[in-house]
Amino acid sequence: MSRGRRPIAVLTGPTGTGKTDIALALAREFPLEIVSVDSAQVYRGMDIGSAKPSAEIRAQVPHHLIDLADPDASYSAGQFVRDAARAIEDIEARGRVPLLVGGTMLYLRALIGGIAALPEASAALRAQIDTQAEEAGWPAMHARLAAVDPPAAARIHPNDAQRIQRALEVHAVGGQPISELQKMTRPALDREFVVTALLPRDRVRLHAILEQRFAQMMAAGLLDEVRALRDRGDLTDDHPSIRAVGYRQLWAHLAGSYSLDTAVARAVAATRQLAKRQMTWLRSMANIRTFDPYDAQSFVGVRESLMGAVSLL
Repeated sequence: MSRGRRPIAVLTGPTGTGKTDIALALAREFPLEIVSVDSAQVYRGMDIGSAKPSAEIRAQVPHHLIDLADPDASYSAGQFVRDAARAIEDIEARGRVPLLVGGTMLYLRALIGGIAALPEASAALRAQIDTQAEEAGWPAMHARLAAVDPPAAARIHPNDAQRIQRALEVHAVGGQPISELQKMTRPALDREFVVTALLPRDRVRLHAILEQRFAQMMAAGLLDEVRALRDRGDLTDDHPSIRAVGYRQLWAHLAGSYSLDTAVARAVAATRQLAKRQMTWLRSMANIRTFDPYDAQSFVGVRESLMGAVSLL
């Protein structure tokens, strides 16, 4: 690890546990700038469903890696690593301190644990693969992947369009299976990371909060936000942006697949499943400090854990 530089502070945890509120409180006390670790907040026009901080909040506390891409784009973990590294360097060059905040574990794992050196994305090749998939279907494209990269196909679901597309693209560009390239990971940043996680013990309470939170998003106009995305005419439910939790279920409702009540129920269930996956990943992660967000003293513990580690206390 790089010596002589302060560690990079990370505040993570499952969705709906108050990460943003704690980060904002810390940023009002210390010279912090927030680097978002959220795969939905990178997309423009996806504000309500991603719980994106308002323009007013972002004017008070600088945020990075928000509104980077149009929803018709595929934003990868590799792009996140590059953008996060640039944001961290920029923040530190101005004498301020980055605080990474968010719950997209794929991004966090890539940044901390390293990422494979994969070929750059090819828009033309992706369009070609999409055209072939429209004719043959993604299960057929999955079978094609199995012929050139059996290990990758074994761990990718036949309907996971984004990952099938990327694996086929990597093989077509470089001639090497993505499964082989992914074995050769390298550290994204030669830095120490101090990871603090909000990990609720009361899952029943978390589930209730997630249901209430989604109801608040609906009241704030989430359905209209999804309708506006659909009315653009250039997006489908195969786009990674539209597969985000909440957006995917409301999109299906607008397409006539099921009622609004069913869409909401499915979105809440998917949000709970997402939180479960996030907690499972965090529990398997070494060298992190965890705090129960429902403990009245958790803010004090998080503050000491993060700010003490980066020498701001």
